Amino acid sequence: MVGVGLVLVSLGRAERLPNVIYILADDLGYGDLGCYGQAHFQTPNIDQLANNGMKFTQHYSGSTVCAPSRCSLLTGKHTGHAAVRGNAEYKQEGQQPMPADTFTLGHMFKQAGYTTGIFGKWGLGAPGTDSEPLKMGFDRFYGFNCQRLAHHYYPYFIWSDNQRAILWGNVGLERNDYAPDLIQEQTLAFIEANKDRPFFCYYALVQPHAEMVAPEKYMAKFRGKFLPESVYEGTDSGSTFRTGPYGSQPEAHAAFAAMVNVMDDDVGELVAKLAKLDLTDDTILIFTSDNGAHHEGGHDPDYFNSTGGLRGNKRDLYEGGVRVPMIACWPGKVSAKTETDHLSAFWDVFPTMAELVGQPRPVQSDGCSFLPTLLGKSGQTQHDYLYWEFHNKRGRIALRQGKWKAVRYNVSINPDSPLELYDLTFDPSESTNIAAQHPEVVAKLDVLIKSARTESPIDTFNF
Repeated sequence: MVGVGLVLVSLGRAERLPNVIYILADDLGYGDLGCYGQAHFQTPNIDQLANNGMKFTQHYSGSTVCAPSRCSLLTGKHTGHAAVRGNAEYKQEGQQPMPADTFTLGHMFKQAGYTTGIFGKWGLGAPGTDSEPLKMGFDRFYGFNCQRLAHHYYPYFIWSDNQRAILWGNVGLERNDYAPDLIQEQTLAFIEANKDRPFFCYYALVQPHAEMVAPEKYMAKFRGKFLPESVYEGTDSGSTFRTGPYGSQPEAHAAFAAMVNVMDDDVGELVAKLAKLDLTDDTILIFTSDNGAHHEGGHDPDYFNSTGGLRGNKRDLYEGGVRVPMIACWPGKVSAKTETDHLSAFWDVFPTMAELVGQPRPVQSDGCSFLPTLLGKSGQTQHDYLYWEFHNKRGRIALRQGKWKAVRYNVSINPDSPLELYDLTFDPSESTNIAAQHPEVVAKLDVLIKSARTESPIDTFNF
């Protein structure tokens, strides 16, 4: 190891930079893992990562829905500065692209000599735009370009680099080619192909986002265990079938547990692959989620306590919408069985990875590298505040500074709508708005909110 900012690993042959695998679950709540308190089902492989590494208890997603959260991750900017600040559809496939000159986490890793790959869900630029994965710093892409089409686990096609790969086993109403299995195969193949050179693998899982579907062998494990069941009547045929609307699920409770089980098994298989290739000690693996728990397609987050007691869900800017689990595992570098309450967010990942591989801190990043926390070193920089804005649901804004959390809703209707205030030290569930008792704090945080944002280059994302 050289300092804190450039970490080399020895492979016997020579020293090289560490591999990085960043696993991003989709709509997994803060309380949906065993190591974060989930009691209804088990996640042994992910829990083992926490046992072998560091668990973050105050880590935040980039946003409360998919696209802006991913934009924040890849650019190192919070949603007051990032271009993409909400979900915006392109027809027939894809979402609002990032500007062509966007410098991403993928670009940074390539600049450092890494081979880069993304597997799973992109959601940041329709096919043919300037913001496809292969134009945004990735050498390999396999998965869904469009987050709306990623609602379906038995899709008609999947993207392999810049070509559509037809899944003939899913023609018509057939369900033979399960997309997560295909994505897992390609992820493992990428690791195998690059075992002798440093790689960055961005594994953007599609589970457990609705629709609520899992293979029968997994459904059978949980069927009848979570009664009364949640029943969802969706779209099972017709012109909109597999184009976004969720399919029916009469056993949504069992399906959710089964989907998380699939995800956990896939993580276990990936960890076993690293061990087989003798890459375990040479790879930092991070596991997290893109936002809080969803309540779509029949999923009932209250039944499973998916928020871990926090208020709100996906699309909220209360804690349950943006606080997410994060685990970092790197044997020999990140101490096992450790836990940190360091306040961090998705926009910190870019500067952390830049410091890790000896690259310059990204220009205009809002992040603070948490590499000192990972390595148990002194000198950890702290945030003055964290900021979010969300451009659906009539517009929402939130800011956290220390123990204080400010939330403002209906911003698109009234930019000066009343600011709610919570003390997260004593009220982590944000149950009591104490704005009236602390007008001086409200005034201070309101000034920060107004200074925290600039206009987006995409008009859709300006209040």
